[in-house]
Amino acid sequence: MDLLALADFTLVARHGGFGKAARATGRPKATLSRRVAELERSLELRLFERGARNVKLTEEGRALFERTAVLLAELDETAVAIASGGHRPKGRLRISAPLLFSQTAMGQIAAGFALTYPDVRLEITTEDRAVDMIEEGYDLVIRVNPDPDENLVGRAFLRDRLVVVARPDVFRPRPDIATRAVVRGIADQSLWNVKTPDGIATIKVEPVLALSSLFAVRDAVRAGAGVGCLPISLVSHDLADGSLVLWGEFDAPEIALWALYPSRRLLSARVSAFLDYLKQAFPLGTPEELAGYIGR
Repeated sequence: MDLLALADFTLVARHGGFGKAARATGRPKATLSRRVAELERSLELRLFERGARNVKLTEEGRALFERTAVLLAELDETAVAIASGGHRPKGRLRISAPLLFSQTAMGQIAAGFALTYPDVRLEITTEDRAVDMIEEGYDLVIRVNPDPDENLVGRAFLRDRLVVVARPDVFRPRPDIATRAVVRGIADQSLWNVKTPDGIATIKVEPVLALSSLFAVRDAVRAGAGVGCLPISLVSHDLADGSLVLWGEFDAPEIALWALYPSRRLLSARVSAFLDYLKQAFPLGTPEELAGYIGR
């Protein structure tokens, strides 16, 4: 198999078309098209569906791209490491991280990592949606309680839990009377099961505010709008100083933040360095460590 043709195929697939790849790299569009056509003939496979204005990977093309993109990146990194006489991380590192973690801790973590590894160009995108790492060119994604994916491996580096809190002056009524509640998004639960020292208690809630940000939920709860269900890392300072009180722990699975990357034997030096840095930032992986990043 022609390695140069394979590299050009990967280039076109990553940029989503011959014209886009040519403009991004300065390579002639005709050369890219010819090399990809030669690769298709040698493999006896159609790798792209070519339309009037765009191209799209076939099923076989996507499978080849998912493998070759990783292998070619490893070859490039190995050549750079050999040329520089070591394995010091360098180059671009693209990361996708969820909104709340980015708002609370990622700025400080990114700054510390950039100072420690000045040859790495760190790019972090904040989003809660599921991303296609290969298609969108991410080296690492951070996700909350991710679904299993046979194409990804990773590790949980931080854990949190949900608690129900309110201001001290918010009255806690009987179970049959609804409590004013501040919720994230549109509430689909009118009953909250809460773990207390006496067992599981059921709280009937009536949402009075639906907010898209957990920081906004916390601020509304601080202002006395109602009871809220929030990560304990986000309210630990308020609980410590008594501005909020704990009604109990929400009866739900533990929150786990995972760092995920494509399954492969040779992990990029940049990704390895960032994983190690996360471990240093959260050596125990507890909510209290995350709370340390959250200012008042």
